[in-house]
Amino acid sequence: MNTGDIFKQQFKIDTTIYQGFISLFKDTNPLHTQKDFAISKGFKAEVMFGNILNGFISYFIGECLPVKNVIIQKQEINFRKPVYLDDELFFFAEITEHFESVNTFEFKYSFKKQDDIIVANGKIYIGLI
Repeated sequence: MNTGDIFKQQFKIDTTIYQGFISLFKDTNPLHTQKDFAISKGFKAEVMFGNILNGFISYFIGECLPVKNVIIQKQEINFRKPVYLDDELFFFAEITEHFESVNTFEFKYSFKKQDDIIVANGKIYIGLI
């Protein structure tokens, strides 16, 4: 892995992921689970849980990088726009720094919808172990 390397991945929040999140974490906040409530707050439907995106980041780090001897040291995420059931998300990550003294890589990343609108972005610091 080198500074400037770019990684891309596509994700879709389908019913299995959505229901699995609710089942595992027992989070039934009405913004995420009640369409009428979400609409009354100005959204078009139930807003998907932000931590589903964190799950996609975990998948990217654990399964999509060319090395497996990695550990997330720090992660930042900024939620910019709501994400809804059946949205397709395009994940882009770029290695922006390599801190050789501690063998850590900084990635800047974003999740975009098909219309190129950023719904979330941030940084991830990954150490090689």
